[in-house]
Amino acid sequence: MSNLVVVAYDDQFKAEEVRTKLRKLQQDYLLDLEDAVVAVKDDKGRVKLHQLYNLTASGALSGGFWGTLIGLIFMNPLLGLAVGAGAGAVSGALSDVGINDDFMKDLAATFRNGSSVLFVLVRKATPDKVLEELQGTGGKVIKTSLTHEEEAKLQAVLDATRASTAGEA
Repeated sequence: MSNLVVVAYDDQFKAEEVRTKLRKLQQDYLLDLEDAVVAVKDDKGRVKLHQLYNLTASGALSGGFWGTLIGLIFMNPLLGLAVGAGAGAVSGALSDVGINDDFMKDLAATFRNGSSVLFVLVRKATPDKVLEELQGTGGKVIKTSLTHEEEAKLQAVLDATRASTAGEA
């Protein structure tokens, strides 16, 4: 079962910075992300979602491949490519995996202008190593499906400063 964690930040760029750390942890096989979305509320109050996966582009690529293949069978690969890419792009744009977009936009809209929110859906993690990397990144845990103890530990790690742990070692 996946766990949802939503963390709010006071500036527009911090959520993206933390998501980059999470993606590095995923490349190191310490974390398995199902979805990680950054919602930014600009100075005019507009909310923009920055998805981890671009479903429209991947749908167009997949549709283009299958359309070309079918087009080759019927002796018209260019028409097949155009129809397949268009159909794939539309199906990719209409599909929604992971965290519900409306939920993210509605929650991010409640924050002040110039802020960002990180929405993460985690399948599996190596908690001690992940928390070590997230130490001192700041932010406020807004929503989570973690236990109360896990949530409190995560918030404490986000609030901690790296300098204090470096002095202990």
